[in-house]
Amino acid sequence: MPLALYALTIGAFGIGVTEFVIMGLLLDVGHDFNVSVSKAGLLISGYALGVVAGAPLLTGWMSRWPQKKALIALMLIFTIGNIACALAPTYGLLMTARVVTALAHGTFFGIGSVLATSLVPAERRASAVALMFTGLTVANVLGVPFGTWLGQHYGWRATFWAVGLIGVAAMTVLAAFVPHTEAPKTTDDWKADFKIFTRRPVLLGLLTTVLGFAGVFAVFTYIAPLLTTITGFSEGAVAPILLVFGGGLVLGNLLGGRLADKNLIGALLGSVIALFVVLALMGLALHDKIAAVVFVGLLGVTGFATVPPLQIWVLSKAEGSGQSLASSFNIAAFNLGNAIGAGIGGAVIAGSLHGLNAVPYVAAILPVSAFAVAWLAIRLERKAAISAPV
Repeated sequence: MPLALYALTIGAFGIGVTEFVIMGLLLDVGHDFNVSVSKAGLLISGYALGVVAGAPLLTGWMSRWPQKKALIALMLIFTIGNIACALAPTYGLLMTARVVTALAHGTFFGIGSVLATSLVPAERRASAVALMFTGLTVANVLGVPFGTWLGQHYGWRATFWAVGLIGVAAMTVLAAFVPHTEAPKTTDDWKADFKIFTRRPVLLGLLTTVLGFAGVFAVFTYIAPLLTTITGFSEGAVAPILLVFGGGLVLGNLLGGRLADKNLIGALLGSVIALFVVLALMGLALHDKIAAVVFVGLLGVTGFATVPPLQIWVLSKAEGSGQSLASSFNIAAFNLGNAIGAGIGGAVIAGSLHGLNAVPYVAAILPVSAFAVAWLAIRLERKAAISAPV
């Protein structure tokens, strides 16, 4: 794989840390600002909604920039946002800083995915995307557990200072290894790129992403209280268990890339069904410590096995100048699912008689819906291919 892909991976690593590390620090942030766990969980939803807002705005603005220039500028926004998080004196300002940080997220992965697929042969496109997303998954193996430990021992602000340094490192390697590319030569207005959203396969692919990841984050957002309250782990055990989840992410992401290169449709449908099975059984597994750890890892595997096939599906259905926009919107869809999942999980905790215990069972409904949408998209595509003139 070209060195430029590894530079993208480092940028993805920084983004992954800042997105997910807050989940291990919800109790610390809530205590510091005197807010409930459910309200602290809104910092995750706020970040996710920032990704959703930033994807069309920044991608539309930067779609005519050289890719290298755009990627470095996005990491600069990311770095400034994390420094602002570290300095935030109130919950409201921390929320604002999280949203600013999130603005760069979708566009970085959108432009980065298009660049990654352009650097390798067509039969390795899914693996190239998976390699870039490995930065996101390795963040959960190394960055998030370390960031959680750092925040618990030296204050959660120290974690955001550390992530800011990762942003500086990412800008450096992007400048060194990403090849220079000319700005896209097109006479079309950037608004023309939005025509991709008149394509039904693209829209159904985005909806599949939203529903699948809503299921993942309905559970993972509240993984710390689930493990401490239901399973009986100590708060200090959460960070090591997150290592297991992160390892599952790496394995699932790479596995999803390999399978998607061989059979895109099979990988797409199979990964969503596997996610349903894990969520449906996780409610039982949480009552046993060994089973809980195993299923935390399986949640990572099945959750991120969906990423490469979904990203390649959307890219393949948005050929042309709208690829960067479609790709960034798919990342926004991941994070919209994140926000919806966190909201559903919080509502179940607050309103259900069974509270935390009911979260995995409710979450399992969402990948079933994702499978139905993906199956519909595939069926419509096949029908269109049969009826197309030869």
